[in-house]
Amino acid sequence: MLARRHQVALALTVVLGAAAACQADRRPESPPGHAAPAAARGFTLVASGDVLPHTSVLDRAQFDAGGTGHDFRPMLDGVRPVVSGADLALCHLDAVVGTETTPTGTPASTGTPALTAPPPLADALAATGYDGCSTASDHSLDAGPDGVRRTLDALDGAGVRHAGTAHTAAEAATVTLLRAGPAKVAHLAYTYDTGGLPLPEGQPWAVGLIDENRVLGDARLARQRGADVVVVSLHWGTAWQDAPDDRQLGLARTLTASRTDGRPDIDLVLGTHAHVPQAYEKVNGTWVVYGLGDQVAGQTTNTAGALDPRGNQSTVARFTFAPPAEEGGRWQVRRAEFLPQLFDVDAGRVVDLNKALAQGAGVQGVRDRIRDVVLSRGAAKDGLVMGE
Repeated sequence: MLARRHQVALALTVVLGAAAACQADRRPESPPGHAAPAAARGFTLVASGDVLPHTSVLDRAQFDAGGTGHDFRPMLDGVRPVVSGADLALCHLDAVVGTETTPTGTPASTGTPALTAPPPLADALAATGYDGCSTASDHSLDAGPDGVRRTLDALDGAGVRHAGTAHTAAEAATVTLLRAGPAKVAHLAYTYDTGGLPLPEGQPWAVGLIDENRVLGDARLARQRGADVVVVSLHWGTAWQDAPDDRQLGLARTLTASRTDGRPDIDLVLGTHAHVPQAYEKVNGTWVVYGLGDQVAGQTTNTAGALDPRGNQSTVARFTFAPPAEEGGRWQVRRAEFLPQLFDVDAGRVVDLNKALAQGAGVQGVRDRIRDVVLSRGAAKDGLVMGE
């Protein structure tokens, strides 16, 4: 069994090496197959799941850096072509940034019990092609307000925008607007909880908590400030549950039903936290991804205390938006796709399962399981397809 596992890991590593060798050095002006005249061109948006820097992930990044410091870029090479090929790419950082080393020279970012990553993780996200990252999660306060500050400073230094946590009250009141081709996209982010830790005294704005009235108010504000498309990232759901829970379903219905002057207030909902891929669904005409799964994570145990391979499975969501037919209209999703992924814990690499399968790796069962979960709420009838 162990020998077969390492054979699969070796096959996946070969696939990753081939993919990395073919990747582009810069993001194209228009992704292949999506080019159009500037006046009518839409845009592609991709979003991926939780980045969880467990101890084994940190060990791998240290190995990839040659034993000194950390280099997370190689582990993300497998997703780079997809990310860098989009007009806008969003990630989810389910951890806070610490320091590279302690004063004694020993690693300060251990990955447990609090999830803390060294600053090079932010640089790797930027090098992969991510434009922005949601930072609101149940780990946002693992290192207190200093952890929030270090995380945002690291992302700012790497040129990665962020939503969900804030340095100041003024920053919390500012809408994160990103450019996606010809469109302005607002990115809002919130979490169901902060892991039982109280918000910092005098800083209730440090982490955005899920409240439907606040989310909708922020979405309307984003529209007033020029957003063509409003994307909401929600850290929610029941851990290790394939199906969205009742709170997810209810909140999705409420958020997608809200309209101002006949136009939906929210154009896309992206979910994280459950540690497993969950369904995609079109609700009230708006796409909802209940759970993207964990893009990067070590081997993890579920609520029953058993090692659960689903914790290393995820999807990348890719939505292609078309411009409105008339000024002030809604940007419509003209193509909805999901790409199944696996984090190979032996190789320490993100793997595109479609590419791995085409190269002969024995991953069809994993890919098909992810596909079945993603389509479990009937998204195929609304046009969701598995992308290449």
